[in-house]
Amino acid sequence: MAELPNVFQFPFSVIHNEECPLKGHWNSNFFNNDNPIVLELGCGKGEYAVGLARKFPSKNYIGVDIKGARMWTGAKQAHTEGLANVAFLRTNIELIPHFFAPGEVSEIWITFPDPQMRKVRKRLTSTRFMELYRMILKPDGLVHLKTDSPFLYTYTDAMVKVNNLPVVVNTDNLYHSGITDDILEIKTFYEQQWLDRGLTIKYLQFHLDASTPLAEPDIEIEEDTYRSFSRGYIQCPQLLGDDNG
Repeated sequence: MAELPNVFQFPFSVIHNEECPLKGHWNSNFFNNDNPIVLELGCGKGEYAVGLARKFPSKNYIGVDIKGARMWTGAKQAHTEGLANVAFLRTNIELIPHFFAPGEVSEIWITFPDPQMRKVRKRLTSTRFMELYRMILKPDGLVHLKTDSPFLYTYTDAMVKVNNLPVVVNTDNLYHSGITDDILEIKTFYEQQWLDRGLTIKYLQFHLDASTPLAEPDIEIEEDTYRSFSRGYIQCPQLLGDDNG
């Protein structure tokens, strides 16, 4: 990771005591252009960040994750292909305001995160994280959620509705929705596994304004009837037809 020029890693001690040198300067000091910046949060192997960078050279993409072993795959691929419009940032998502200036980011992608069914504060679509996102997003910036989790989709849909956030796209079955979009056709390795097991993919795209107070939805949500283990081995009792796996 340290040898790749498109990867940035900063010890917490540095960020705690001083600003990230790229904060507010990603376009001028790394990408060398004024194109919009798009983040993929919890990027894993960076399949979306790299896929989007290939399709849309007029935008700059940054994959963010704390797990370097996964991120290395996408970073190495992007470097090998000579993709100058994609970078990777290794950090906790909770710290992103330390790395980006207000209004520096145009869009945020959240692709197949852990639904965190028991821990609202850890959900990447919770109001806690929305407050962090709008510290760095342009006014009315876009947030995209792509998930296999009925729980997370239901929660996020309710969060968007209770806060009257303007919705652009909302579907609980993306690949049978009739939506034709090159962006949404990008599939990660694990997404294809979930599709092969009969799971539907949900997608939400909405605007996040800069100032409206946000409230958590007060609803009961049925938990997912399957669990993903290590994002690779997937157990789906509702597909197997019994409780024995």
